[in-house]
Amino acid sequence: MMQNKIVECVPNFSEGRDLDKIEKIVEPLRGKKDVKLLNYEADKDYNRVVVTVMGEPEAVKNAVIEAIGVATKLIDLNKHEGQHSRMGATDVVPFIPIKNMTTEECVKLANETGKEIADKYGIPVFLYEDAANSPSRTNLAKIRKGQFEGMKDKIKQEEWKPDFGEAKIHETAGAIAVGARMPLVAYNIDLDTQDVEIANKISRCIRHSSGGFRYIKAGGVKVEERGITQVTMNITNYTKTSIYRVFETVKMEAKRYGVNVLGSEIVGLVPMEALVDSAAYYLGLYGFSMDKVIETNLME
Repeated sequence: MMQNKIVECVPNFSEGRDLDKIEKIVEPLRGKKDVKLLNYEADKDYNRVVVTVMGEPEAVKNAVIEAIGVATKLIDLNKHEGQHSRMGATDVVPFIPIKNMTTEECVKLANETGKEIADKYGIPVFLYEDAANSPSRTNLAKIRKGQFEGMKDKIKQEEWKPDFGEAKIHETAGAIAVGARMPLVAYNIDLDTQDVEIANKISRCIRHSSGGFRYIKAGGVKVEERGITQVTMNITNYTKTSIYRVFETVKMEAKRYGVNVLGSEIVGLVPMEALVDSAAYYLGLYGFSMDKVIETNLME
């Protein structure tokens, strides 16, 4: 008997301050058959909400497309300001294989979703990561460079013609990146300084594009509300670059500026293995593996 396929989707919407709008955006993801809304976290400084849903592929796709429709009506990027880079009201929509799913199936799902978004809402779509149609579009940061404001002209260039839709951004909703990828860890480390340049310098030490860790994308941001800065990052392969390794490196680099690490946070959900790996390091465990975790044995 064939087991159910389960896919995860983590759409990011460019609204982190208006709770009424956020609730309306996530509403289509609630109470749907074969779809489970797992988590949504809004950040006022980033002005962004990260949503995590999981379920049967077709059901998840349809629910997410419905939520994108709501976001398109409610968010006007001409009036949007925030610390996080963005090019769309719905900025990114990654599909992640969880159970009985392959990366290839997620790529197919991304293509179907992208086409429907463009056809239904008139929003241009770029495919990224494993769904990218060319190496130049694998990196989300490269696609999003210039953000909503710069995309107005960028999209008219032949090399940046969207994968779906016209070479013209939606007037208020911009453009969307839809992709397929393995699970990543969205991770922020807090610094007790308001000098964002220090956070940027530390970010350059750890991110791959500047010669740091292979699977790290990082930048510095100022969190006005808390009077701190953060080294904010995506760990795109936690099995190759561990959370603890990045955390310890940031602490080490912060010392040269007389800055302390206050703590850190996970944004959205995180694979258990990523946390177990760090726990084993800090506890000095040897010969430890996921096989010794109770929940792992219960899930089998």
